[in-house]
Amino acid sequence: MSRPPRAKEGVLDAYERLLIEEGERAATLDATARAAGVSKGGLLYHYASKEDLATGLLARLSDLVDADLRRMTDAPDGAVSYYLRTSVTVDDPLDRALIATSRLAQGGHAPASAALNGVRRRWAAAIAPHVRDDAALDLVMMLSDGLYFNNALGSDGGERLIPDEERMQALIALVLRATS
Repeated sequence: MSRPPRAKEGVLDAYERLLIEEGERAATLDATARAAGVSKGGLLYHYASKEDLATGLLARLSDLVDADLRRMTDAPDGAVSYYLRTSVTVDDPLDRALIATSRLAQGGHAPASAALNGVRRRWAAAIAPHVRDDAALDLVMMLSDGLYFNNALGSDGGERLIPDEERMQALIALVLRATS
């Protein structure tokens, strides 16, 4: 009898959560099984090794980026505006997958580092046709990084340093003028 896909996703969710909350070293097979509420055998049924878990996380990230790129392409206000607005989104599936993958990369996991670089290249390729040159693309990409970083500063209850809606609209208008 095959196990439901939900169980496999639950194991991957637990692994992702452990990476985010406790780091790469703490995300062992035993800890992941406990966090997922499954036996180690249940975990091994879906993921035969810690590397298989990492591969599953990277596949999840790729799928989430695919969906994000589709939304970016279809965004009524354009790719640049979409990208900047979504740079302040926290605790959604894409954000969690990015953070978990970053934890793996910080632990020296080369495929995770390659995946993060690939994500950035894919986003840049989607934005490039909407800006005038490489410097304009760098502006959009680095501003997005800054928005994401500053948004994270408030995660401990401190003041978030992201613009409110009115300031975000003004910022996007300024960037669009500078990059088109």
